[in-house]
Amino acid sequence: MALQIFPEISKKTTLSDGTSYAYIRVPAAHATKPTFLLLHGFPSSSYDWRRIVPGLKEGGYGIIAPDLLGYGDSDKPEEVDAYSFKRMADHVVEIVRNEGLNRVIGVGHDWGSALLSIIALAHQELFSGIVFLAVGYFPPGPFDIDEINTVTEKLLGYPAFGYMKFFNQDTAASVIDANPESLTSLLYPTTPEVWKTDMGPLGAAERWITAGKVTAPPPWVSQEEFDTHTRIFQKGKYTGPLNWYKSAARRVDQEYYSTFTTDESKSLDIPSLLVTAAYDRVCVPELQKPRTEQYLHNNRTEQFECGHWIPLEKPDELVRLLEEFANGH
Repeated sequence: MALQIFPEISKKTTLSDGTSYAYIRVPAAHATKPTFLLLHGFPSSSYDWRRIVPGLKEGGYGIIAPDLLGYGDSDKPEEVDAYSFKRMADHVVEIVRNEGLNRVIGVGHDWGSALLSIIALAHQELFSGIVFLAVGYFPPGPFDIDEINTVTEKLLGYPAFGYMKFFNQDTAASVIDANPESLTSLLYPTTPEVWKTDMGPLGAAERWITAGKVTAPPPWVSQEEFDTHTRIFQKGKYTGPLNWYKSAARRVDQEYYSTFTTDESKSLDIPSLLVTAAYDRVCVPELQKPRTEQYLHNNRTEQFECGHWIPLEKPDELVRLLEEFANGH
């Protein structure tokens, strides 16, 4: 929600294909300071970086933090095909290039990590480093929700991604639009264990949201922030954000992904950092590390003692780690 919440440091642009994006833009204080490209996940906007932007700005770093497609003050097409990850990757690169930048450090959280993965593969020359928060590197290839749930049930004792089955339904947006505070409660649970019982298992998220269940925010989100998050989605609602799931599940990018025929073609040598969340009951560290280590040849891993929302739960620690990464790789 760049323009609405950060008007002094935000702008809007229309790209070459006619798509409009809003984004936070803070120029680096000095030519020696890198710029961080911050890519949020589901379901949020540049608002997710509200605790990270001040620290990076104070340190003199440049920042580009878009409201990604379907979110905030950016365009919100309703067609699933519009959410091709390759198309959105090209959009982000065009924004960066239009700002006169040739190199950035990419930081992705949640679905932002998946988008960062595709951007880095398609435009390796753009990155001096890449950072993945909660969700690790996402190589191009088939996205099978049933297979993922089978694997996680064997590994964890419960299917971690049952909610994706619901999100992939054509009726999901109308259900969520009728109960937005309920989804916010589920996404920002009072304790991380809620995701183990009411997010991951098949049908659990749909039952929670359909029932309109609302719980108190966790200690690291105020009621005002909770309400702001819900209010952000009054504009455009949830059709666009859910299309990120539909795009992956319905293999919109299959033709492009099929050009990556070997593990090596999916691999990167860019200095990279994976930050896992110890109490994330969906994107569990055990699932993020092997895939990231397989494809990223210059990677290190750190783990924070928190849940999925690293930029909100551990902002000071994350800013320090990003500064260290920027200065040390």
